[in-house]
Amino acid sequence: MKDLYDRHRAVLPDWLALYYDDPIEITHGEGRHVWDAEGNKYLDFFGGILTTMTAHALPEVTKAVSEQAGRIIHSSTLYLNRPMVELAERIAALSGIPDARVFFTTSGTEANDTALLIATTYRRSNQILAMRNSYHGRSFSSIGITGNRGWSPTSLSPLQTLYVHGGVRGRGPFAALSDEDFIAACVADLEDMLGQTRGGVAALIAEPIQGVGGFTSPPDGLYAAFRQVLQRHGILWIADEVQTGWGRTGDNFWGWQAHGQSGPPDILTFAKGIGNGMSIGGVVARGEIMNCLDANSISTFGGSPVTMAAGLANLSYLLEHDLQGNARRVGGLLIERLRGICAQLPTVREVRGRGLMIGVELVKPGTDEANLEAAAAVLEEARAGGLLIGKGGGHSTSVLRIAPPLSLTVAEAEEGAAILERALRSVC
Repeated sequence: MKDLYDRHRAVLPDWLALYYDDPIEITHGEGRHVWDAEGNKYLDFFGGILTTMTAHALPEVTKAVSEQAGRIIHSSTLYLNRPMVELAERIAALSGIPDARVFFTTSGTEANDTALLIATTYRRSNQILAMRNSYHGRSFSSIGITGNRGWSPTSLSPLQTLYVHGGVRGRGPFAALSDEDFIAACVADLEDMLGQTRGGVAALIAEPIQGVGGFTSPPDGLYAAFRQVLQRHGILWIADEVQTGWGRTGDNFWGWQAHGQSGPPDILTFAKGIGNGMSIGGVVARGEIMNCLDANSISTFGGSPVTMAAGLANLSYLLEHDLQGNARRVGGLLIERLRGICAQLPTVREVRGRGLMIGVELVKPGTDEANLEAAAAVLEEARAGGLLIGKGGGHSTSVLRIAPPLSLTVAEAEEGAAILERALRSVC
């Protein structure tokens, strides 16, 4: 691996992060497992950053990709595209948004960038509300609204961004409040912030569960309460479902549905899991909002026949095999198993999450101070034991991120928990 690592460093940017002291090259996968170039087998609890959502080398998806590639690989959105229309129809029906229109992109970053373009055009405003600790991508505009300094390399932005409390339940000035009082305090903060803005704010963009931020989330109903305030001001709600969509949280198909008492979002963005590794992103919005652009637009690679075929096959498999239900059942077992393991470990501050989206936050014993060194060490020990996990966090990267493919079995959940237990105990 040293030769490939040296070549990587010679031609790719220094800021292109790699996991592990000795980075690995993943060569192939099957089901919930992957293998590296040296033949080591790993149970995959990160799925290429929550992207291999269903399973590695899922036959239904690989067959659909192969068959479509044998017909035609590319045409662009300038031509009618049957797989794109069919996938758009299915996503529109599943979105919960009335008169839904769908625009496909190649990534979650591009999807959020498009949502911001639509919202600011529709509202004729460049003011955006975003959540503290948030992450929405790596384009110039999405970096400008990211509330996580570790992923925001510039303060320059085409947007004026105002940050709202609420995305992190367990830290900050409202952490000690009950859920009901927490929501009330966050709503009051939102109202106060809107009283300081000049002109109309375009939109609030929020992840129902913050992904890169360490799988943090507010109490259910927060964004429903926010929405009541937003609607009074005509402000749009953008739900960033890049990591929470497609049933990963178990309880709901979309993360916003835990906050759906005031209706669906005006705009929904998605990516990652729908392609099971193929490059798909997209935006769903009400017709009047989506159609507000008064200039021509296309997508050269968004809606590619091959990626759309993959998305259709993957979505069909997901629904036919009730992977949302599996995420709820197996994810519930896994999170309780991890809570039992971590209850006596002084380095673990919290085990949180929903479905197969679980975070384990590490701190220095006896404090609330992030323990970056322990998180990095556990990542290494887990890999040595045959388990791949991720990490993240707000002001730090001290949260272990656990997000296996949604087809995870109970036996694999137990195996992964046992490996992670050994890794935690060896470090913590």
